Amino acid sequence: MKKILMIVAVMAFVASASAQTTFGVKAGVNFASLSDDFSDMDSKMGLAVGAFAKFELSEKFAFQPELLFSAQGAKLEEGGAEMKIKANYLNLPLMGKYYLAEGFSLQAGPQIGFLMSANAELTGAGEENFDEDIKDEMKGIDFGLNFGAGYELENGLGFDARYNLGLSNIIDSDEETAKNGVFQITVSYAF
Repeated sequence: MKKILMIVAVMAFVASASAQTTFGVKAGVNFASLSDDFSDMDSKMGLAVGAFAKFELSEKFAFQPELLFSAQGAKLEEGGAEMKIKANYLNLPLMGKYYLAEGFSLQAGPQIGFLMSANAELTGAGEENFDEDIKDEMKGIDFGLNFGAGYELENGLGFDARYNLGLSNIIDSDEETAKNGVFQITVSYAF
């Protein structure tokens, strides 16, 4: 992990040496789901909030590392009962932005996520209800790829829509597999 943080710091330093830098905050909503052995579960809505630094490398290209709290997981409703898997991550997306027109960009880049907490919760099942910590049953790091688009106004307000395609199994087991999939819509403000 120290190597990854060092690489990000070096990339940010190199980018900032030759680029105009903008800082900002963003918040929005996630529509998160799980694939593979958990694909029968529905998407779960959650919060996404954090900060970013944007390095304008040219008129058409920018590099934007972000640090985001992201509420993810999935849910399943059946017979009046609801099962939720709630996983909170601290995500570090490293987004490349290509501007097609004034303010409008296509975005792509890798992401590493650090698991902060994870719970499995069953409600509406009477005496069988539970809320259990399952962090020990999940891997602490998640890797993914982000793809999306955004629009920035001259006053600093911005809007993004992106999809995070999970690449790694987040279950710490050889018997089960699950990968994160998150559609995220955010509003940002650049200072």
